Amino acid sequence: MKFKLASCLILCVIVGLTFSFSYAFAADDTDSDHGVDGAKLPMWSIIPFVGILLSIAIFPLVLDSHFLIHHGGKMSLAWALIFAIPYLVAFRGDAFYDILHIYLIDYIPFIILLWGLFTVAGGILVRGTLRGTPIVNTLLLLIGTAIASWVGTTGASMLLIRPLIRANAYRKSKVHLIIFFIFLVSNIGGSLTPLGDPPLFLGFLHGVPFFWTTTALFTQMLFISVILIVLFFVVDTLMFKREGGVVPDDGTNEPIRVDGLFNLIFLLGIVVAVLMSGTLKLGEVNILGVQVAWQNIARDLLIVVMGLLSLKFTPFSGKLRQENEFSWEPIEEVAKVFAGIFITIIPALAILKAGENGVLSGLIRAIQEPVHYFWVTGILSSFLDNAPTYLTFFNTALGKLDLNEALVPQILSGQLTESQHLEFVKLLTSISLGAVFMGANTYIGNAPNFMVKAIAEQSGIRMPSFFGYMLWSVGILAPLFVIVTLVFLR
Repeated sequence: MKFKLASCLILCVIVGLTFSFSYAFAADDTDSDHGVDGAKLPMWSIIPFVGILLSIAIFPLVLDSHFLIHHGGKMSLAWALIFAIPYLVAFRGDAFYDILHIYLIDYIPFIILLWGLFTVAGGILVRGTLRGTPIVNTLLLLIGTAIASWVGTTGASMLLIRPLIRANAYRKSKVHLIIFFIFLVSNIGGSLTPLGDPPLFLGFLHGVPFFWTTTALFTQMLFISVILIVLFFVVDTLMFKREGGVVPDDGTNEPIRVDGLFNLIFLLGIVVAVLMSGTLKLGEVNILGVQVAWQNIARDLLIVVMGLLSLKFTPFSGKLRQENEFSWEPIEEVAKVFAGIFITIIPALAILKAGENGVLSGLIRAIQEPVHYFWVTGILSSFLDNAPTYLTFFNTALGKLDLNEALVPQILSGQLTESQHLEFVKLLTSISLGAVFMGANTYIGNAPNFMVKAIAEQSGIRMPSFFGYMLWSVGILAPLFVIVTLVFLR
């Protein structure tokens, strides 16, 4: 009965949106396969995107805490259909291009990279007697933050989240461990290279020198990381003492060692694949109207090969992965939910891309100073995919200063020093900080957030709801972002 009611409701919404789109754009008879002009889209076109966000936030809270595990795929498919059918009816070829483009250029590479890092990192097992004391926990977060820029936030998260959970199996209060882990290892730690976070990788593909973020963002990243790590140590110490401040002795004292280290070869292969796609120019292939770079196809294939080699030498059914509590459930949950997010996000990104010609023209005109770029990019990155949001404001900054993208390498390397060039450096610094830092604001701000949450829940840790998590992020991170604004962006 519930299924029939839900199906009827979905059908009614699809029919309603189809009628609305068709009526609003009846004069649109184009079929140019270049995507829908964001200037044509009304604000209500983002209803399916808002719907999927609210579903992620509310359904686990009011229906079942494991809703996304059992029904996330169906929920994602429902919202995808609610958006895609009316969109295709109204815009036909342009809509098909948009949908195909976001899956070929964004979603498929996104999932392949996550799958590769998830698979390879799952073959590395930290053994030994790790006791979840405040010092040990702080050390694990410090290590994760330090390596995230070099193995990716996904790689660092998958490598260390399970050891952190195992070390604290005896602890009663564990939620704060996962929250701070997401803040530091899954987000802020990835600030220093294009390998760390997808937005910075997009910048690398568009001419930003590889080590520019290392120098441009290091001070801000170190500043906020030190504060968060100190704050974590204080909070964890208080929690530890409240629970008695005693580590139970189970009679084991196994020395720390790492098994499956040969998987670092496959991890290095993934890093090389990512770097290769940003440096080689091998031409493009046309796939149903979408131009896909051959080097990107080669990157994705190489990542898949690295993952398969990892599975061959550390098989899914093998002892090492079983002891690592490895399962496909977290990556499956991410793949299903983000499949719906990526398609329903199309109108929101198109409207932003339209700039002053779209319904958000007032917002775009209001963005003038570095502080504006930091907060607008950051807030939107908390709910939209932070990679295309970064790219949107990257292009907005170039347009504002009347600069050509071809000049970006020279500007950021210091070869061009006129006022508009120096202004672009300030704006891009703010955009980069906003996209990476504020990805920690929500579970969907960055894909590792969602995966860490899924692994924690799989291990029996009852994580906060979507809005419950935001109480943590707003309460802890927002004041720090205000401090970053006052200290670095004025």
